[in-house]
Order: sequence, then C-alpha cells, then structure tokens
Amino acid sequence: MIARRIAAVVLLAVFGAALIPIQVQIAAEAKAAHFRSTELNLDLREKIGQMGFLAALSGFRSPLAAFLWIEAHSAWENTEWGRMAGLFNTVTTLQPRSILYWDMAAWHMAWNASVAAMQDEKQPSEALRIRAQRQYFQLGKDFLERGIRNNPDRYQLYLQLGVLLRDKFEDHAGAAAAFLKAAGFPDAPQYCRRFAGYEMAKCPGREREAYEFLKALYLQGEKQRLPTLINLLEEMEKKLDIPASERLDHP
Repeated sequence: MIARRIAAVVLLAVFGAALIPIQVQIAAEAKAAHFRSTELNLDLREKIGQMGFLAALSGFRSPLAAFLWIEAHSAWENTEWGRMAGLFNTVTTLQPRSILYWDMAAWHMAWNASVAAMQDEKQPSEALRIRAQRQYFQLGKDFLERGIRNNPDRYQLYLQLGVLLRDKFEDHAGAAAAFLKAAGFPDAPQYCRRFAGYEMAKCPGREREAYEFLKALYLQGEKQRLPTLINLLEEMEKKLDIPASERLDHP
C-alpha cells in the first residue's frame, strides 16, 4: 500500500512537471480573459493536503474542486459551518471561473448558516446570535465580491450581490448599484434594471431620480409594465406631487 502511494505521488509529480510549460501558457491566456489563476502556494497545500496539492499542480483542479464541493455539501448537512466555509474557499480558489461555486458558497453562508446562527439553541445570548448571523452575511458578501473580481465579465454575481445587499444588509444604494451593473451586460435579464429602480426608490433623496428611471422603463413598452413597477410609479407621482398633465396614463 505504501509503495503504491509513493508511486502515485511520483507519477503526479512527473506529470505535473511535464505540464508546467503548458500551464504557463494557459495562465497567460487566462489572465487576458479575466481569469485569476489559482495560487498554488503553501496555504492551499495546507488546505488540501499533499496529494490534493499535487493533483492541482498536475492539472486536475476541476475534479478536485468537484470532490471538495461534495465534502462541503456533507459539511452543510452536518451543520459544520466553519468546515464548510473553509472547503468553499478552497473550491473557489481551485475553480475561480465557476459562477456556480461562488454563488452557492455565498448562499450557504448568508442564508443557511446565518439562519442556523440565529436559531442556535446552544447560544442563549441574542446579541451574540445576531453578531454571528451578521458575520455569515459578511462571509456571503465576501464570496460574491471575490467572485466578481474573478469574473468581471459576467452579470450573475453582480445580480446575486444586489439580492444579498437588499435582503440581508438592507443596503438599498449598494443593491441598486449592483443591479444596475448586472443590467449593463447584454445577456442580463430585463428585471435587473427594474430591481435597480426599485432599490433606488428606497434611497432618501433619490426619489426623483428613481421616478425618472422607472418612468423610462415604463415607456419602453409592455414587457416592463409589471404591476410592481406601475404601482410604485403611481405612489411616487403622488409623493413627488407630479402634475396630473405629466403623469403616466396607467392601465
């Protein structure tokens, strides 16, 4: 058994050395495509062990990340939040261009772990439960922000950051900015721009800006004229005391 393990290590090391020139070329191309390559350093080695580190060095990042993702799912089922967070960090380090990994890691932290923290019967102090909950909110936000840095050319994580800032932090200005950033991508859903307007309307001092923004969406046509947008426009027309002659002809 020991001989087989040694042989496996040697094989991976030799194979990894042969791949170094190819990895260098891939890294250069990936950098040009906004791909932040995995840092194969001692910190990563401590996280995944010697065999895992050699596997990553040898070009097996994707299957290794998938394996560790399954481990993270098991940690979630066992409510091992700290272990789960560490595994998510390793998975996203190995596969930084996977939107799914960043998105799900943030969701588990900001939603599942935060709820568990508030419902922790072993912690009698409500103040400490709230503190733990907010720490998990922040961990989720951190995953999304790091994911965006590694994937600045895709809308999905901007959208999820907007949802997180809206639902967990009640940061309406930040949520509006994130939704608006997501809406700037040609393949983003139309609701990203509506969400930006909804959050803008909740920012004190930006009511007129939000009204003009939502009005412009309304004028784009039927696809944007959803009940939430129409009702909000009607409310804002009253709040801003828009003259009757300038108000939209709502159905």
